[in-house]
Order: sequence, then C-alpha cells, then structure tokens
Amino acid sequence: MLNLAVGFLRRHYLVIAVAAALSVSVSIVFLKIVPPTYTAQVKILLGSSKAPSVQPQSTLDDTPIDLDSQIEILKSKAIATAVINQLNLANDPEFNGKGSPLHNAMDMIRRMSGMAPQEAKIPSMDELVDAFQFRISAFRVTNAVIEVDFSASDAKRAAVIANAIVKNYFDDQLKAKTDEHHTVTAWLHDRLQELGNDALNAERAVNELKAKSNIVSAGGKFQDEEQVSALNNRLVAARAHTAEAMARVNRFDTILASNDIQSVPLTGLDAVPDRATNALGSGLNAGLNAPEGATLASPNNTQILNSLRQQYLEYARREYEFSAKLGPDHMVVVNLHATMKSIRQTILDEVHRLAEIAKGDFEESKQQQREVEQQLAQAVSRSRNTSSAELSIRELETSAKGYRALYESFLQRYMGTVQQGSFPITEARVISPASPPQKKSKPKTTLVLPIGLLGGIAFGVALGLLGELRDRGFRTSSQIEDRLHLPCLSVVPLLRRRKVNELTKNAATLIAAQADTRSDQRMVARGSGTCWAASAMPSSRFAESIRSIRTALDLSPNMAPSRVVGLTSTLPNEGKSTIAASLAQLVAGAGKRVIVVDCDLRNPSLSANLAPYAAVGIADVISGERTLEDAVWTDSVTGLDFLPGKGVPRANLDTFSSEQTKKLFDQLRKTYDYVIVDLPPLAPVVDTRVISALLDSVVLVVEWGRTTADVIEHALSAAPNVYDTLLGVVLNKTDMKAMKAYANHFGDYYNQEHYARYGQLTAE
Repeated sequence: MLNLAVGFLRRHYLVIAVAAALSVSVSIVFLKIVPPTYTAQVKILLGSSKAPSVQPQSTLDDTPIDLDSQIEILKSKAIATAVINQLNLANDPEFNGKGSPLHNAMDMIRRMSGMAPQEAKIPSMDELVDAFQFRISAFRVTNAVIEVDFSASDAKRAAVIANAIVKNYFDDQLKAKTDEHHTVTAWLHDRLQELGNDALNAERAVNELKAKSNIVSAGGKFQDEEQVSALNNRLVAARAHTAEAMARVNRFDTILASNDIQSVPLTGLDAVPDRATNALGSGLNAGLNAPEGATLASPNNTQILNSLRQQYLEYARREYEFSAKLGPDHMVVVNLHATMKSIRQTILDEVHRLAEIAKGDFEESKQQQREVEQQLAQAVSRSRNTSSAELSIRELETSAKGYRALYESFLQRYMGTVQQGSFPITEARVISPASPPQKKSKPKTTLVLPIGLLGGIAFGVALGLLGELRDRGFRTSSQIEDRLHLPCLSVVPLLRRRKVNELTKNAATLIAAQADTRSDQRMVARGSGTCWAASAMPSSRFAESIRSIRTALDLSPNMAPSRVVGLTSTLPNEGKSTIAASLAQLVAGAGKRVIVVDCDLRNPSLSANLAPYAAVGIADVISGERTLEDAVWTDSVTGLDFLPGKGVPRANLDTFSSEQTKKLFDQLRKTYDYVIVDLPPLAPVVDTRVISALLDSVVLVVEWGRTTADVIEHALSAAPNVYDTLLGVVLNKTDMKAMKAYANHFGDYYNQEHYARYGQLTAE
C-alpha cells in the first residue's frame, strides 16, 4: 500500500502541486476581495446570584428562567426594530445595501462607462430586520449565561450594536414586568373589596342569628358539642387500651402454641440452644413490653422469668459440653437433660399464669369501652335534638371564617405586589460588555488557507485518480507479465526525434561519402530517423534494449538453427517496424546473415524508409514474376538484406496463404541465419494470422502507456495461432523517467547513472 501511494505521488505530484497552488491563490484572492467581518460579544447572566439589599415579596409563583425563550427574545423582531430605530441603521450603507461589494462594483462600472450611479433602493423595515437578524446570534454558555454576538464590517460599530441589543432587551424586560404588576395589582384590589364585603356580611349574619335565637357558646363551641368531644376522647383512649390488652393476649397465645412441652426435644441438643427455647425467649421478651403499670410487666414477674431463662441456658451449655466429652447416654448428661426439661416446664407454667392475667385485663378493658360507647351514643342522641338554629349558626360561622381567611391571603399578596411594583428589577445583568474586537471573525485566514490547500490537494489527487482510471495502457513489465501471461523481452526507451535525427543524419552523411556507388547494386537508403538509431548509437540504452530481444531469440529452446522471427503489434504506429530494422542491424553487425522482409503490404512503412524507390517486392517474388535476387536490397554498412513489401497490385490475403509463399520462406531459411519479418498489426487486418504458420516465433510490440490491455487481449483472443507462437512482448517507446514512478519498488533499475557507468548513451 505504501509503495502504491508513493508511486501515485511520483506520477502525479506535478498535477497535485499545480492544483494546490491554484487553490491557495484563489484563497488568497478571496481573502483580499471579501471585506472583513468583526464580531462583538456580550455575555448576560440570567437570574441574580446575590439577593438585592431590598427584597420585595413575590406575589407570583417563582418559575425557573427558560434560556431558550430568552434567546428568542434577544433575536426577536421587536428588539431588532428598536435597535435599528435607536442607532438609525436605515442610513447605514452596510444595512441599506449601498456598501455591498456588488453595489460598489456596479457603481464603478457605471462611472467607467459614463453613466450616472444608480440610486440604491431604500429598504423596508422588514428587509432591515432580516439583514439585522442575519448578523446576530445568541446561544447559551452555561445554565445561566447567554452570549450575544453581532457581526459588522466595523469593529466599533459591532460593539455599539451588541451593547444596544442588550440594553433594549433589559428595557423590554422591565416594561413587561411593570405592565404585569399593574395588571395584577388592579385585579387584586377589586377582588379584595369583594372579599371584604362578603366576610363582613357573613359575620353580621352570625351575630344576628345568635341574638335572635338566644344561643350562647363557651370558648367558641356549643355545650353539646363539648360533651360529645370529651366522650370521643375517652372512647379513643378506651379502644387503645383494649387493643393493647388484646395484643398481649395474642402474643401469649402465640408463645404457648409454639412452645408446647411435647414439642421441645429432651436430648440431642446442639452447640446452640434449641429452636423452641429461642422462640420461647423471644416471645417472652415481646410479652414483657407491656405498658407501664400493667400487671404482666411487674418487676417480680420479669425477674422470675429471666432467672429461669438464665438457668436453662446454663444447663444447656453444660449439657452440650458433657455430651461432647462423655456421650449423650451418660448419667450426668441424662440428669442435666431432665433438669432442663423441668425448668422449661416451669417457664411454660409461668407463661400460662401471665396469660391468664392478661386475659383478665382484656375483659376489663372491653367492659370499660362498652360503657363509654353507651355514654357517647346517649350524647349523640341528645345532640340530634338540637335546634336547627345551631346548625345555621355553624354554617354561617364557617362561611365567615372562610371569607376572612381568603381576604387576609389576598390582602398579603396585594401588599407584596404594590411593594414590588414600586421596586422594579430585572432578572438579568451584563457580566461582560462588548468591546471592539481586535481580530476579524471571518473570513479566517488560518481556516481559509488550509482549506484551500487541502482542497487543492484533494482536487489534484482526484485528477490523478481520474487519470489512473483512464490509463489502461501498460506501464511496467510486471503489468505485461501479470495481465498477458507473457514474458517481457525488453523495455525499449523512447527516442527523442530531434536528437536521433541529428545523430543518424551525421552517420548517413559519412556512410554516403564512403559508399560504393555501383549502379548494378540496390543499396538500402540510409537517412535520418529512428530506424538507424541502433547502428548510429551502438552504445545507447536503445541499442542495449534491442540486444535483449536478440538474446531472448538465441536462448529460446523452440528456435530452429535458421531463425524466422516476426514482429507485430496490436495497432499501427507502435514501432514494430523500427524494432525489426534495429534488430536486423545489430544481428548483421555481429556477422550474421540477416534479411528483413516487409510483409505489411497494406502499409509498407518500412519499405518507404529503407527502399523508397523499390519497384519490385515480395509480391512479385511470390507470384513468380521476379526472382528473390531481383527484389532484395542491401545495406552497405551492416550487410543486411531487405525484401520490400511491394509488388503487383493484386497481392492480397491469398498471396501469403499460397504454396509459393511457403517455398519463399523455405528458401530464406536456407539462405540466411535470421529472417526478420515485419508483420501487419493484429487488430486492423488478419494477414498476421495467415503468415504466423510460416514463422518460428512472433514478438509482440506494445507501445508504452498507449495501447490498452483490453485491446491487446481481444486481438490475441481472436488470433489463437499467433498467441501460441508468441515468444514475448517488447515494451516500446518507454519514458524511462516516468517509468520510475510506476515501477517505484524497482525504479532504480532504470536509473541512467547505472547505464552511464558502462558507456551507454541516452537519446531519450
């Protein structure tokens, strides 16, 4: 992954750098053009943290302050309108549109064109409010603090407007409280008068009815009412005493029911006293909690029970110890157990006695309760015979008391409201007033420039990725081997035409001066061009890459002694003819007999370079009209022969599928050590599929970065016989510097410094 990223950066760093530079430039221009904005800040504390020196009495329920509601009030249209009118913002160019960059630009254009500046339209109050509210923001800082921000192009103006917003907010709050106090006070005053009249009328009615009925009450109560109240108190006390007595009887019954003498084990006591004894002890303790003065809880009874219990626990402990030492059947243990049984029976007898006493107390309490209930029933019966006047008096007194209590309550609230209305306060204060900001709030240079830089880098990366997605050509030898499953025989560098033309032209001039100009010999035309780069620059990287192809031919186990090799490509102009000519020159220069056969009859570009004036070619030889010796041209320097791709116009596909063509290639195989055939491209025509049967092997030439893998795969799949004879692939016209960026994991392999140490020149 790291290698892929490094390779991507090496390939597209220039695009990324240019995009980043342009983006930063645009950001700088943006910062220069856009006017700065300054934001003033005011902080308000809602709710006083310290009580005022004069604390009015609140007449309404205290409710917590809703900060969200106060924020909406601060940003409301009413506050905005008040500030606009107070500071006359309708004439401020920043708000009425005269100071906008668009308006200034239009005025400048009109002045430059000789037209009178257009008068700006006076904005309405709604438009001013919208512009004002767009510049204000309010938000909570803590649970009791609100920050109000206002933005303007002038720092002092922003601070003045922010403070004005808060001041008008305070004035609005005081006015709202004053109006509320006036409304509440008026309503309480009217209600007090009504309640006072109602209470006075009710009290007068009570006094008039008492005087009319000659009814007297003592202590505010009637005589029958006092008697019933006293009997009720006595009945409550009697019932409580009866309930306590019954509870004691129930507790003793529970103790006796759970601690029967037959249920207590006589032997086998454990280290802890048995359950019955524990239950008996806890029950006795509960039974002893009788009220003071009761017969059951007398000190004598308690002392007897406690003494018996202590004796029982002591014998239980001794019985446990002797049982552990002597065994449960020893006489001492048996005696102790009998003693414990006797003590337990004594305890149960004492509990029976106390239970009988408790039952007697319970019966006595029930009798007293019945007597009090009879007396209360007689008193209630007498009270029912009371005259209806007493009932009316009670009703009137109750009504009078209610009216009087309600009047007192409203009077207290009225006084508090009057006091609070005379002492107006607001529940907010400024804790940090606005001051002219020293730095602009936007556009922020520290934010715009990094965003511009990152945006430019992202855009450059996107362009690079788009280029990567569109690049479907082969860039490295490993791509060829992975995609086509064919070996890469050589990576041929791209030749710079100007430099190559200069070198080959000088070589051609020198050769022409030394050449034998016999008229009966057809000599290959030497000139400038890439076809002669291999012989003109034998120490170059280009020539070395051609030698790699020859080495692959010589080491191939499928080659015959006389090697017939065809060079083809998928599309035209991929350099197959140049590779064929260069390979023939290097092989011929090594003393081998070589002939180059131009079989691209539809576009004989190699014949146009090597034998432009040839009138006889391979088609004439195949047809039998001319002999091979009549059509071959020879290079005076390397000695290689060339059979042009020309001949009779009727030459077509049938020409290469004929028996005469096979005989021609057999003759060439016997005459030459190497027969190098320049084949037509695979995609446009089908000639190569026919000729491949006459060849030992085929070399596929692929142009670096141009021919897409999909096209090559499709062409090879359509020509399976060609694919079977392929010896390998030559990556031609390779930009060696750019290739280092694609093959970054072995990019140093293509470093020119390594080749220069061995005297190899470059024409790339």
